[in-house]
Amino acid sequence: MSRIAIEATSIWSLIESRAAATPSALFAVDDADRTLDFQGYRDAALRAAAGLAELGVAPDSVVSWQLPTTLESLVLAGALARLGAVQNPILPIYRQREVGFVVRQARASLLAVPSVWRGFDHQAMAHAIAREGDGLDVLVVDDALPEGDPAGLEPWRPPEEPPVRWLFYTSGTTADPKGARHSDATLRTVGRALEQRLALRDDDRIALVFPFTHVGGMGWLLAGLLSGCAQIVIPTFGPDAIEVLTRNGVTQGTAGTAFHQAYLEAQRAKGAEPIFPNVRSFPGGGAPKPPQLHADLKRELGGAGIVSGYGLTECPIATMGAPSDPDARLAGTEGRPTDGVEIRIVGPDGPLPAGQDGEIRLRGPQLCHGYLDPKLDAAAFDDEGLFRSGDLGHLTEDGYLVVTGRLKDVIIRKGENISAKEIEDLLHEHPKVAEAAVIGLPDPASGERACAVVTCHDANAPLGFEEMAAFLRERELMVQKIPEQLELVSELPRNPTGKVLKHELRERLA
Repeated sequence: MSRIAIEATSIWSLIESRAAATPSALFAVDDADRTLDFQGYRDAALRAAAGLAELGVAPDSVVSWQLPTTLESLVLAGALARLGAVQNPILPIYRQREVGFVVRQARASLLAVPSVWRGFDHQAMAHAIAREGDGLDVLVVDDALPEGDPAGLEPWRPPEEPPVRWLFYTSGTTADPKGARHSDATLRTVGRALEQRLALRDDDRIALVFPFTHVGGMGWLLAGLLSGCAQIVIPTFGPDAIEVLTRNGVTQGTAGTAFHQAYLEAQRAKGAEPIFPNVRSFPGGGAPKPPQLHADLKRELGGAGIVSGYGLTECPIATMGAPSDPDARLAGTEGRPTDGVEIRIVGPDGPLPAGQDGEIRLRGPQLCHGYLDPKLDAAAFDDEGLFRSGDLGHLTEDGYLVVTGRLKDVIIRKGENISAKEIEDLLHEHPKVAEAAVIGLPDPASGERACAVVTCHDANAPLGFEEMAAFLRERELMVQKIPEQLELVSELPRNPTGKVLKHELRERLA
């Protein structure tokens, strides 16, 4: 074991400490079998920092970057940390409207993008945005970063108090994205929570299969630096990614329900031979999980099964499970609050006791320093400074968090509240159902009606409405909660972290 003390006040100090402690240990490997050890990572970041400095990037410069999950992205994050720049990672799905809004609000001086990624011309988009504003330069990064001589860099002086150095924007599905202001200290707390709850070891191999520009990307990078384990870097998640993970001995099969379902399907297609013989657990988060999925993964792929965490861009990994938790808690909860986190369940009349559903409110050392637009803070934080998550849930008597839906995801039928997640969990138990989402649709008679949107394992043997209703009655679901509409689709719309975009389904089916 080679854990690094977490007293370092900055991410760059942590990079240097890890490079000194285990210089030749593997830091990352990608799908083309390119590798970096920890010393190589530090040195590559220094060269890139020097190259970026020659382009005018200085302490407090705001640099927006919209890059896929590659070694270059990891190096860029380290290089900008060395320079003391303000980093603004942008999700790859954002297009000109969203990216333009973000870089203008963040007042970025540099926008780094790939030339073309997954068929989209990011370079053309970036130049179009640059023409609209003053002082924005564009840097195209495909397989190389600008480099220079690190000897020309100003000496590194870690700040006494970690300033805001990170701007992470929420996905903005119904309005303009919101920029959460983070520091090295808030993000380091995320990495520490992952490292401690999952008991990461220096021989662990993390599946970095989701967009690195998501706040969770930096969380896993820091968890690796703290524990000394390595990242398996996958730019595009698909069938080939499974082989890359197998080849590199993945032990932590991140990162959420959509990925876990893909692992399960790959294992079933493979047969008895395990696809991940070294797997220790399947960390999850970012999207609800059906409890049945935990049991299936543990039985068919091994390890501890799904070990979930809960958080938001504004407050990542507020809770996290542990591989040693009982199966009932791993399957049905999002773990316990991580160190220093306070969770309060609040109803219309105030805080609620264990077991009662209300809005999840939270604060802790990983909570962001408010939004870049301060006008948003009043609605986001209550009078005591707790963040209003907008999620519904409760705490168990033994302190585990159960998320039951969104405040806006409760279907109100004839005045009765219906939990979409309760129905979804039951539908996932049906042998024909691959995925299920339940939404509320306007109804002139009942106000809202419940609609189940389902993908099936076999399109030639679809789930029928009466079959669905009978199945739910057998599971003793109240008749009033049985969906009045069933829609079969080939796939559910998702964001990059795997969360189903229910607003798209509502717009499509309303």
